[in-house]
Amino acid sequence: MVIDRRTLLLASIATLLPPSAFAAWRSPSPQTLDYGPARLDIYSRDDASSLPVVFFIHGGAWRIGSRTNVNSKPAFLLDNGFCFVSIDYRMLPEADVATQADDVEAAYRYVRANIARHGGDPKQIAVMGHSAGCHLAALTGLRGGLPGVAALVLDDTRAYDLEALARSGGMTRTYARAFPDPAQWRALSPAAYIEGRKHPPILVAYSRAQGREQDSTAFAARLRASGTEVTLFDGSAYSHMSINRDFGEEGDALTAAVMIFLKSALG
Repeated sequence: MVIDRRTLLLASIATLLPPSAFAAWRSPSPQTLDYGPARLDIYSRDDASSLPVVFFIHGGAWRIGSRTNVNSKPAFLLDNGFCFVSIDYRMLPEADVATQADDVEAAYRYVRANIARHGGDPKQIAVMGHSAGCHLAALTGLRGGLPGVAALVLDDTRAYDLEALARSGGMTRTYARAFPDPAQWRALSPAAYIEGRKHPPILVAYSRAQGREQDSTAFAARLRASGTEVTLFDGSAYSHMSINRDFGEEGDALTAAVMIFLKSALG
């Protein structure tokens, strides 16, 4: 399945989501918890019970960023019947990318074990990541580090296949600093784990940033060839930052696409 911005606009966002779905209200306050290596924030309503969960991994070139960089996501998702979790993980240079992936898996285990007491359903967790967080979501999800994960929402990275990225000349300074050792490229490439495993439904979104369409399309094609259910979102109307920042804003096309995807994936 391929979803592009024009298709969604022609279908009318108002039809796909009721106006109340984008209700503007003050962002809710989270409960901050220590999961071991770092902290995470859980956003939930007081009366929540057995709600699906969106588990978010922020971006920032594996070097900067915070669990608080969530924009409208918590308010929008809580208003549409979800719990929302945003995690910190240790940053470069304190921790390498392999350690960051381990942090993500530790946070996921903590959430899966504890989210029911906050009104979430541990059997309905969708993991979503942007940029570096997109890479970490894909890596941990595909290598089997997120047991029972119901869906993956992968938002805009080129780091799906690091060996192919280097061959194409795409190993820019940002990627080279995060992945300095070619001997580790395959182990840290989500694409290396596609074959031989059953994967949950995956939405792959890309912006107009250089190389994103080509690399995301190739990654989605490999997933489909393995039998994975894949939705590819054409986000060429977005910059690398706006494709994350605009999620949950009224009229946002990616938001509508993700909600359609999650409704199908989570049942």
